[in-house]
Amino acid sequence: MPEQKAPPADGPIGDPAPASKFSLAKLIPLGILLAGLIAFFATGLNKYVSFAELAKHHTALAAWVQDNFLLAVLCYVAAYAVMIAFSLPGGAVATIFGGFLFSTVVDGIPGTILAAAIVVIGATVGATALFLAARTGLGEPLRARAGPNLRRMEAGFRENAMSYLLVLRLVPLFPFWLVNLVPAFLGVPLRTYVIGTFFGIMPGTFVYASVGSGLGAILEAGESPDLGIIFKGEILIPLLGLALLALIPVIYKRIKTKR
Repeated sequence: MPEQKAPPADGPIGDPAPASKFSLAKLIPLGILLAGLIAFFATGLNKYVSFAELAKHHTALAAWVQDNFLLAVLCYVAAYAVMIAFSLPGGAVATIFGGFLFSTVVDGIPGTILAAAIVVIGATVGATALFLAARTGLGEPLRARAGPNLRRMEAGFRENAMSYLLVLRLVPLFPFWLVNLVPAFLGVPLRTYVIGTFFGIMPGTFVYASVGSGLGAILEAGESPDLGIIFKGEILIPLLGLALLALIPVIYKRIKTKR
């Protein structure tokens, strides 16, 4: 009877992962995103992502959106996706401004809901692009060389990936760009990542889009909206409640395991 070899002690939990060789070519997408981020600051473009700059052109932009609505939506989604993919600062500013630009009612759809939906689509596309670049460039090589402890942590996160990802999206504990990267290193499936991101950012996006619906009056008064509104009790407490609901499957599994 042939001798059976035992699997290596540091192998992944579940099915063994195929060997992944490090390749500089796989780093190209991530390198492009990093170069874009550096160029953004080097050229001083970051100075234009402010309410002071938007106040100078908000009337003309709003009029252009009214005359070219579909084109404006496509341009905004593309611009927002680029902002997220390149981890550029100003996501809250762009979301509020989107709420201002698309605050009209279209075919019976309230403006705030429409604006939030447009932002969510752009953010999900951009976050997915960054996720794929990070997973391809660094995620696979890192997991291939991970030790048993990291593999156990990865397995635990992947087992409850949707719940954990929803919590990270709902509660603004960590920067958005960081939450885009960590799941790529922990082997979260693409479908889970996209669904968790799409639905997880909806509540917070709706809050900022609703602020944007009154942005015109705020800018004309020479003021700026409160970017910290999401941390106020009346907003943060419901978000924490949704996060707790997202954790119910994890809590149930742990209780069931202990029995």
